[in-house]
Amino acid sequence: MATRVNAAGLRRDFEILDVLAHGPSGRGEPMGVSKVAQLVGREKSQVSRALSSLAEEGLVERDEQTLGYRVGWRLFALAARTLESRLVTIATPYLRGVVARVQETTVLCVLRGNDVLTIASETPSHAFRGVGWEGVAVPAAATSAGRVLVSDWDTDAVRAFFTAEKLATAGAHPRIQHPDQLLSEIDGIRTRGYAMVDEEFEHGVVGCSAPVRDFNGRIVAAINITAPKARLGDRLEAAGRFVVGAAQQLTQRLVSEG
Repeated sequence: MATRVNAAGLRRDFEILDVLAHGPSGRGEPMGVSKVAQLVGREKSQVSRALSSLAEEGLVERDEQTLGYRVGWRLFALAARTLESRLVTIATPYLRGVVARVQETTVLCVLRGNDVLTIASETPSHAFRGVGWEGVAVPAAATSAGRVLVSDWDTDAVRAFFTAEKLATAGAHPRIQHPDQLLSEIDGIRTRGYAMVDEEFEHGVVGCSAPVRDFNGRIVAAINITAPKARLGDRLEAAGRFVVGAAQQLTQRLVSEG
């Protein structure tokens, strides 16, 4: 009997989370206890207690101005980890395909706050003591992967996220030091399908990246190649075009699997 009660409670909590995630308008705005109770068909006092418990666990959060509730940070974090785990599993053969062709370390990156985080990497056989990139976070602004990951953002979001101060200190030799320059760079990424950096993040290092999208067309990751300029510099554009193809194949796989 206890198991059934717990299962029922979990279902009721899920109903609340589902309502908060979608809401009447489908945009997930904060909602008051009364509105949530109405939508799930339960008493206000019951919903209030449930929301308080969910808030304690970080699954929902309360807006201090409207006093309404919205989906919380922990739920987004759990969803992100689930997506990333699935991405790593599906992306590995595509990363290996890039390595086989380009013979340079290839990684899969996602955006975490101000940084680009590597969640998977593959290295060529000649990389005897290559750097283990998994879990390594680097500033987004000076990397090709970071610029790709924000290339579907609107202008206001880019300006708010990448201030001039942040851009000026993003890498060892930052070429882009103003939001307008970054917006121009993003236009180029959208046109050619990939981003390139030439010794901007680290002296003697070049890189290229292309976007991976989900079934909604949103950019969820980037496939990135980073290598010494002496090895990759002369073929950086060709590598970028090849990475576009690999990223598109991975995107098609994600779309086909929903």
